Order: sequence, then C-alpha cells, then structure tokens
Amino acid sequence: MERLLTRTVDGVLRESAQRTPERIAVRYADRTWTYAELDAAVTTAACVLRERYGLEARARVATYAHNSDAYLIAFLACSRADLIHVPVNHHLTGEDLDYILRQSGSSLVLADPALAGRVPADLTVRALRDTEDSFLAALAEPDTYDTDRDAREYVQLLYTSGTTALPKGARMTHRALVHEYASAIEALDLHEDDKPVHSLPLYHSAQMHVFLLPYLAVGAENTIVDGPDPTVLFDLVESGRADSLFAPPTVWIGLSHHPEFASRDLSALRKAYYGASIMPVPVLERLRGRLPGLRFYNCFGQSEIGPLATVLGPDEHEGRMDSCGKPVRFVEAKVVDEDGEEVPDGTPGEIVYRSPQLCDGYWDKHEETKEAFRGGWFRSGDLAVRDAEGYYTVVDRVKDVINSGGVLVASRQVEDALYTHPGVAEVAVVGLPDERWIEAVTAVVVPGAEVTEDELLAHAREKLAHFKAPKKILFVDELPRNASGKILKRELRDRFAAS
Repeated sequence: MERLLTRTVDGVLRESAQRTPERIAVRYADRTWTYAELDAAVTTAACVLRERYGLEARARVATYAHNSDAYLIAFLACSRADLIHVPVNHHLTGEDLDYILRQSGSSLVLADPALAGRVPADLTVRALRDTEDSFLAALAEPDTYDTDRDAREYVQLLYTSGTTALPKGARMTHRALVHEYASAIEALDLHEDDKPVHSLPLYHSAQMHVFLLPYLAVGAENTIVDGPDPTVLFDLVESGRADSLFAPPTVWIGLSHHPEFASRDLSALRKAYYGASIMPVPVLERLRGRLPGLRFYNCFGQSEIGPLATVLGPDEHEGRMDSCGKPVRFVEAKVVDEDGEEVPDGTPGEIVYRSPQLCDGYWDKHEETKEAFRGGWFRSGDLAVRDAEGYYTVVDRVKDVINSGGVLVASRQVEDALYTHPGVAEVAVVGLPDERWIEAVTAVVVPGAEVTEDELLAHAREKLAHFKAPKKILFVDELPRNASGKILKRELRDRFAAS
C-alpha cells in the first residue's frame, strides 16, 4: 500500500522494464517495442516535450489522434515530464473540440496529420506521427530526461462523456491512477502471460486505464489495433497473438453476428471483458455456446474513479446477469437517498464512492466539484440497488429516470422488458415532453427482425405495469453512442423532443 502512494504512472512502465527488459511490451502495425525500448522512448519523448518543444511543468498537452504506439508514448511521456495529458475524442469537431482544448488550457496539441486541420488555427499543433518532423520521428535520436514528480500531482484530465451535459475534466493524479491499476489487476485477473488486444480508443479511460496500463504493469505482451474490426480480431486470436479482449456489448454483438464467427478457430480466446451497458442474455448465451471456455467479466465505473469501480467476475454471472458486481479493492461504495443517508438493501438510491482512485475535482469548475463531493462522498449520478450479498445493480442514470404522470420510471427496467422480444436488437428508453404525462415513456428501437410498433407495445404491456409501458415506439437504424459504447440519451431526447 505504501508504494502505491509514491509511484507515478510512467514508473509503472519503468518497473516492468527493469524486471523484463527484453520482453515484448507493445505491438502496433509493423512496429514492436520491448519493455526496455518503450521505456527509453518515453524518456526521449519527455525530453522532446520539455526541452525541444519548450513546455513548462504542468502544462496541458492534448492528444487528438487515433490508436497507435505513439499515442501511448505521448501519454507516458507527459507523466515522466511532469505535464498534464488531455486525451481528446478524435470524432470531435467544431465547437465540441474547441471547448475541450480551450477549457483545459492546452498549450500543445499532438494530432494525427489527417486531424490537425480541425484544430483551431491559433493553437499550437504538432504531428503525432506519419511525418518526417512528427513527435514519433523525433524519438529516433535517444535522449535522457527525468524530473522530480509528486504522486499527488495531476497527470491527466479525463473528460466525462457528456451524456447529460457539457464534459467536465476530471483531475486525475498519479496516485489515483496507480491505485486504479492495482484494483484492475486484481479484480480482472490480469497476468503477464495474457495476450491482450486493445481495440477501443485509447483516449477513453477504460481501454487505457483498466487494461493497457495495468497490463504494462504486469509485464504482458500487448497488441494495439486501430479499432474493433472483426476480421482483424479474429486473425489475432486464431494466430495465437491475442487471448484477451475488452469491448462494449455492441461490439460483442457485432462479433457474434459476423459471418466468420462460426467458422474461425477462436478457441484461444480466454477472457472477455465488457462494460458501458448491459450484455443481452441471448448474446452472452450465443458467445458461451460457441466458446464454452470463454470467461466473462462485467466492468463498471466512470471517468472520475479512474474508471473501474465494480466488477462481476466470471463465476458470479449465474443468476445475476444484470448486476455490475462488487466494488474493487480500493473502492468503498454505498447507496444513498437524496439527503445522502444510506438506504436499506433492495432500495434504489444513488451509488456514491470513497476511494483513493477518485479524481479530486473538475478542472476549473469549482461549483460542480463542490456538488459532486458533497457529504464527503462522490455522487456518481447512477441509480442503483445493493442486494443482501453486496452485489450492486445499476437501475439507471439519475438524470435518465422518467417522470411519467408524477410517477418515476427507471428506463433500464423498460429496456430489459423490450430486450426479451426477438424483434429488438437494441433499445434505449427516454422520456419525451408530453402535455398529459409530463414525460412520455418512449422506446427508441433498432429492430433485429421485422416488427411493428403495436407488437412491441403489446409485448411491453404484458411485461410491465401500465404506467411503465412505453407510450410510443420509434425505430432507428442505430443508436448514438460515445467511445465507450454508452448510449447518448441526451441526443435522443433532443432529436425526438418535437416528435
């Protein structure tokens, strides 16, 4: 425990490099880095940022790019150089991009060349890779650099997903992230002989901080790919280069429906991690039937806690498929009412946390910080229930609970009922303005087979109390999601508010 109080994020890599210098740390495209080579590149990159680019201590450095080894090196170099890293969603453009870059006060933007033109012209931009004068190319000339850092200093601003409001930059310290790595290693059974593939965006906290950095901490062989392309993932598993994969249920659904899923030899895949939303039972059964040795872990949390808060292990799924598990080692949780008083087991309330993994507030947002930490616990915004055995089930986001005719309806319960119909591939339930009901329970459905609105309404009425059943079904081709796979209900409410 004492070592966790003083370790830095880049120190996690350095320790692995000292322990297994010649072991492969990362593969990306045609490049391979041993642990010693990766650690040396991070040191040179830190020198580039501070000495060649002239950045002062604790300056903010934004990375606006797709997955690559250069992205990882940039983050670790910020850690070693006493700079604050700002990961930016590479899908953002216009005002959304401008907001994060300016709100964070980023002094430098490291961007993929194809994305650099989107960055406001008055900000300093350098190519992250793929050019002769890029940040990655500068690492060809090794250099030395190190500086004294305090584990209590900020190392990253993790911007929230903005599903209900403008994103907020969670101020993450070295100490918070290193504690989260220790929690992830234990709860997710991460081992040095695992061969994880990292296919989700590295700008998102789950892929970077729940998997890639903890796996570097244990000394595993990591493969970074551009995205969750089924054929690429199948090739890696079939060739024996990958046996562990994290993805939201939407990606697992896509893999299970892919034409090659039934014919490829995927027996090497041992660990399946998912999070961000519920895993439909039929999908889990289909995956288990095809790959009986595959062990599933449900990961739950949010950016502010690093982001892993609870885990449902592979031996805990039976009978509690809708649960997100129990808190990980360094997280204390409870369920409270609006006044912050703990409620009895089985009673819905807001799940709140105390943990060394937590951010210490939001960047330049004093009032939001004060509200989030009122009473000494972090208010998650998630409505949850704890059972007598200590397992938590998230019912809804507090802001997504629907006020229908003065009665509160949890959208998650309505979604679960609709998922039992074979014609529903995906569904999101929201409340839309209504003169009679205040908010009308409305289901936005991606059909998986031919189905009508009347059929789904009738099905829902058989499963739910009348006040919980949807008043309307809207059909769409796909649901809007953020990088972690969370459905952006705010966008659905805005889109269909006048329908």
